[in-house]
Amino acid sequence: MVMRLLCCLLLIAAAPLWAATQLQASVDKNPVLAGEFFVLTISADDSINSEQPDTSVLLKDFVVGPTSVSSRTNIINGEISKQTNWSVKLMTRKEGTYTIPAITVAGVSSKPIELTVAKRSQTSEQNKEAFIKTSIKPTSLYVQEAGVYTVKLYLDNNKELLDGNLTTPEMENAELTPINKQSEDYELIDGKRYLVITREYLVQPQKSGVNTITAPVFNGRIRQNYRQMAVSAMGEDVDVEIKPIPDNYTGAWLPSELVNLDEQWQPKDDTVEVGTPITRTITLTALGVTKEQLPDIDMPQVQGFRSYPDEKESNHLVRDGRVISQQTASYALLPQTPGTYTLPEIKLPWFNTKINRISYATIPSRTLTVVPSTNPLTPTAPAIAEPQTASSNELSDTPTNVETVTQVTTPVWLIIVAIVGYGLWLITLVLYIKKRPQQSTAEPLPTSGSSVSLNELKQFAKQNNSSGFYNALNLYAKQQTGKNAAAIECLLASLKNTQLNDEIAKLRTKLYSSADEQVDLSLIVSLLSQATKHTRSTSNDTELKNLYD
Repeated sequence: MVMRLLCCLLLIAAAPLWAATQLQASVDKNPVLAGEFFVLTISADDSINSEQPDTSVLLKDFVVGPTSVSSRTNIINGEISKQTNWSVKLMTRKEGTYTIPAITVAGVSSKPIELTVAKRSQTSEQNKEAFIKTSIKPTSLYVQEAGVYTVKLYLDNNKELLDGNLTTPEMENAELTPINKQSEDYELIDGKRYLVITREYLVQPQKSGVNTITAPVFNGRIRQNYRQMAVSAMGEDVDVEIKPIPDNYTGAWLPSELVNLDEQWQPKDDTVEVGTPITRTITLTALGVTKEQLPDIDMPQVQGFRSYPDEKESNHLVRDGRVISQQTASYALLPQTPGTYTLPEIKLPWFNTKINRISYATIPSRTLTVVPSTNPLTPTAPAIAEPQTASSNELSDTPTNVETVTQVTTPVWLIIVAIVGYGLWLITLVLYIKKRPQQSTAEPLPTSGSSVSLNELKQFAKQNNSSGFYNALNLYAKQQTGKNAAAIECLLASLKNTQLNDEIAKLRTKLYSSADEQVDLSLIVSLLSQATKHTRSTSNDTELKNLYD
């Protein structure tokens, strides 16, 4: 007894010196059905851990599943036997006669196996435990057009599904992407209840020609009355015609059955005030393309408006076997100057796959009228429809107080009143001089508060405060002319200084438009002081001359 144990130990110790001398290959069924998985078993008469069989030679004719390995050692009457087994799941999609080639492991090769694959009867699918249906919409596609490939796996609901695997469909020169998650439902077919598992794939071909979508294959295990069974199913391959991009098409390629452009306005009125924000939302909807294929919609710039684009949102969904994509872009428009503006038409070319020709999605042009703001806190700029000039009759602004600035247009009657007022002022000056002949006529007449206002203007000029300077100028003009309305215009009309008019026009442009106008406020103060002194001196000389005539 002891001797036998010693012999066994010696044999076990010497086992690594042995090597496999025989390799056998076998299948668990022959013939098999197309689309049905079967098991190829490879057995070696030794314990082999360092090498694995090369199954790449099977890829030409078979779908190769996972490989599992097992080993065992037997001692019978002092004789030791070892065995290593590899199991590989295989499947072929088409009927015919196939040869499983020789497999080599550790320098030992198996013998080839002749395998018969029978055609699966499609008419009897509904009597089986599992079958697959496939479809694609639309049935023909243009290059880069998006289609939806649908896979439905039918499983006998009376049998419990233990586990299963459904392969992914394949197509050359195309991108197949799963859409959402799989759905489960129930369906009655000829009085038999089935669990239906549905998967959808987005198909985007990249090359023209007739391409084939290779159907997926299901392999699993079911149980009925405590008995387990292996089941398999295979769908039918689908041939799809892929059409090329037409030679006469120009621009971004957008193949679709329907493309639509739509817009929404907030507020909806065509008449808005200066400074009132407008929200314009443009929506692009296309059928049969993904959200990545949608082109950007750029809104053209319009003079007189400031445009602020918001973030764009894009998404797509599948409905009734069709891909629907949508892009939404919003823009904030801020009118700057009064006037009438026409927003140009937006036109987007696309290829209509229904009629096979170029079509256009359009948003028609729209006319907006911008009026001056009724809000005293909102400055308004001169209408760009009437160009600015150096004349004193140009459009002007009349602030009602130091903090608010509003725009008015000087009417003709107001200019006439200003001239008449100026004449009355001269008459009053003559009468005043007659009453005080002893006073030197060369001395300028004092004006209440004039020196104080000029000092304030100088302070605003040093601070480069354009808004405060303009309000102080308005007060100064009121003190000099005695007018509450259009005081600055009346003052400019009396001073008759072209350079001063130009500088005041620049100041208004800076305040009430988007133009980056450079204004020298100190120069305006200097010109205003010189013009005032010159006007008073000229007026006094004229009056003295009239006294001696």
